[in-house]
Amino acid sequence: MSSTTTALPVRADGMHTVLPQDGLAGTLVGRVWRAGAPAGPSVVVLRPEGVFDLSRHFPTMSTLLDTAQPAQAVRSVPGELLCSVEGLLDNSGSARRDDSAPWLLAPCDLQVVKAAGVTFASSMIERVIEEQAGGDPSRAQGLRSQVLALIGTSLADIRPGSPQAQALKQLLQQQKLWSQYLEVGIGPDAEVFTKAPVLAAVGHGQDIGIRADSRWNNPEPEVVLAVNSRGGIAGAALGNDVNLRDIEGRSALLLGKAKDNNASCAIGPFIRLFDDSFGLDQLRRETVHLHVVGDDGFTLRGINTMASISRDPVDLVAQTTACHQYPDGFMLFLGTLFAPTEDRDEPGGGFTHKLGDVVTIHSHWLGGLQNRVTHCEAAPPWRFGLRALFGNLAARGLLQGARL
Repeated sequence: MSSTTTALPVRADGMHTVLPQDGLAGTLVGRVWRAGAPAGPSVVVLRPEGVFDLSRHFPTMSTLLDTAQPAQAVRSVPGELLCSVEGLLDNSGSARRDDSAPWLLAPCDLQVVKAAGVTFASSMIERVIEEQAGGDPSRAQGLRSQVLALIGTSLADIRPGSPQAQALKQLLQQQKLWSQYLEVGIGPDAEVFTKAPVLAAVGHGQDIGIRADSRWNNPEPEVVLAVNSRGGIAGAALGNDVNLRDIEGRSALLLGKAKDNNASCAIGPFIRLFDDSFGLDQLRRETVHLHVVGDDGFTLRGINTMASISRDPVDLVAQTTACHQYPDGFMLFLGTLFAPTEDRDEPGGGFTHKLGDVVTIHSHWLGGLQNRVTHCEAAPPWRFGLRALFGNLAARGLLQGARL
């Protein structure tokens, strides 16, 4: 595991920008890189008394989430005190990381990372524009006006797969405006794709990557579900589903190259488990905020309101598991309402990332996730895979008699 750190700015109240609004009232679990002999990843819980290592009981996050009642399971074990909560957060997002102290990783491990696309009307329209523009940002503004004039914004009121949606599909086909994005946006079947391989996601404070050859890209602030092997939603985190709009806009068949690249998936800062303080009702009402600050002085703000989602989270999980099994569970990005149209440089050029952009995603219940943009080719390479993980756990004696 690389110890390369991102030089993110440290604020005096940095601890409170990472924690949820209610602090440590919920059940916050995550993964840290623990120094020692040997060093390695550990499953932890954040408590008012500090950060406690649970890996003797739960060697992997997948193991913990697969228990019958994860939040109760966490409360039933004492764990080993590693450090203070403030110390962990400072060491995860600071300019100079102390390699002898723990820092945050992405909170998932054995789970494959899936993503649901085109789940909000506004972002669906932007996908249609990308397709019509062929990935050329200079054509986007003119096409946006044309598409909105024909489609309008009433798509948010249409239930996917309904007779009303089918009637709209026939109308748009007659107008020769039907798109594969509209098919998954208002048709019966949701788009669900693989965002990242197992163990490839980066966590809070780490670099997040865009390809060096991309000229039109953006962050996608999202809620990410933590789902166990039985298809049960155990909790949620925040995520950045980095999107290369120019590459996807050339062809939807390039989705893998637009979405799955080195350091292109950030999840964190923790998984908030469902318990008496937090559940699906709160998640369905959550608002995710985005703030981008560039070295050039440019700032961008946006929101993603879960109340505007076209497909319920439970339905998206059901569609993901309908014809596939996930014996180690999965993480599921729920899509975003946010699609930036603000010009950054020249008029009509729209928004795209620049190196050094600091991207902060935060919400009331899930805390704050912050990453700095670099090129995928320059980000620390992903080398800690499944063989490395199990070799590490074995060397630390965490597999003896453990339930995996």
